[in-house]
Amino acid sequence: MDLPDTATSRRLAAAVAGGRLVLGVVALSRPSLPARPWVGAAASGTAPVRVVGRGLGGRDLALAAGTLWALRNPWAGPRSEAAAWVAASALADGADVLATLVSWRHLPRRGRLLVVAAALGAAASGVAALPGLGGERGQQGSDQR
Repeated sequence: MDLPDTATSRRLAAAVAGGRLVLGVVALSRPSLPARPWVGAAASGTAPVRVVGRGLGGRDLALAAGTLWALRNPWAGPRSEAAAWVAASALADGADVLATLVSWRHLPRRGRLLVVAAALGAAASGVAALPGLGGERGQQGSDQR
């Protein structure tokens, strides 16, 4: 399997970060919207779910902003900050998958499938982008700061 080049990796990382930015803004302003498919309509309007939804929105907004900032900096090269932000984002998406799987039987059928598919897709995209961003272990010519 061919690894993506740097330009493709940067576009992939930016696309995932853009989606994460939108999700973060929506979750901060209307937390029941992204919560509804994940935990169900009845639970999505409760105060605890709104609090957690806003917290997750803040997480996504911060990860997106950090990724986009690192991708825009001209000094970002091998072992770039972008790779670290993308790796952290993929880890967060993996945690969302794990949280969904742990509570699988208690979540709405369509919603849990949607959340797992979206989070797995975002995590896989991030992992696929890492080598082109300088995030591959053992990469030669890395910038040691």
